[in-house]
Amino acid sequence: MLGAAWGLGFVIGPALGGILGGQSPRLPFWVAGGLSLVNAAYGLLVLPESLPAERRSAFSWRRANPVGALVLLRSYPRLTGLALVFMLYQLAHQVLPSVFVLYSGHRYGWKEIDVGCCLAAVGVCGVIVQGGLVRPIVARLGERRAMLTGLVFGMAGFSIYGLAGTGRGIWMGIPVFAFMGLFGPSAQGLMSRVVDPTQQGQLQGANSCLAGITGMIGPGLFTTTFAEFIRPGRTWQLPGAPFLLAAALLAVAFLLTLGFARPGPGRVAN
Repeated sequence: MLGAAWGLGFVIGPALGGILGGQSPRLPFWVAGGLSLVNAAYGLLVLPESLPAERRSAFSWRRANPVGALVLLRSYPRLTGLALVFMLYQLAHQVLPSVFVLYSGHRYGWKEIDVGCCLAAVGVCGVIVQGGLVRPIVARLGERRAMLTGLVFGMAGFSIYGLAGTGRGIWMGIPVFAFMGLFGPSAQGLMSRVVDPTQQGQLQGANSCLAGITGMIGPGLFTTTFAEFIRPGRTWQLPGAPFLLAAALLAVAFLLTLGFARPGPGRVAN
């Protein structure tokens, strides 16, 4: 459900930003800030607390910081491994906001309207997969195999993006890439069952920290790779190298998942 909501936002957000940006380049940021305040007010005043009182842990400044949240990931060996897989997944995903616009403009000559339509299609496919297909697929495959399946589709999608000789190839890769959405809910499910009920919020915070760390690493990693492989004078150029690097990161995550999420006594995977 959260993935489907993200997909809807991915459809509406670029369109709204384009309309507002046509009025003023600063207006989208003011509206985004206002929406964030409305969201915060909704969470404070309307949204009910999901965690029963008996499962809440006492507030501690030692845990209420990024370092303290990440310490949780070292508390359980299985959780440490799954966190590494999750971090590689998040790092690979950083290739899209880092170089997609640069890549599509350089290789296919895409303009703003082309990129906007493509992102809208990504959002629509994300809504279909996350909102309608994740639940039955995970129920049928189990979380471990759904994770692995999502990583396989992610590798295939990134490879299509990186090797597509024309913009049509990107469009063909969108529905394939959408099934990478099987990974996130399955990984979250496995990780949430490793920790105690009182640590669920801390786990989500730790995962957000991991995503933030990849947000610091990914842009430099992928833009540098892109720049190097389109450098003038280079013997052979490969503009899609950042996407192939992202596929390689998912391949490593796939191998780690085979080890850290394998079924057996004392495991949480299925």
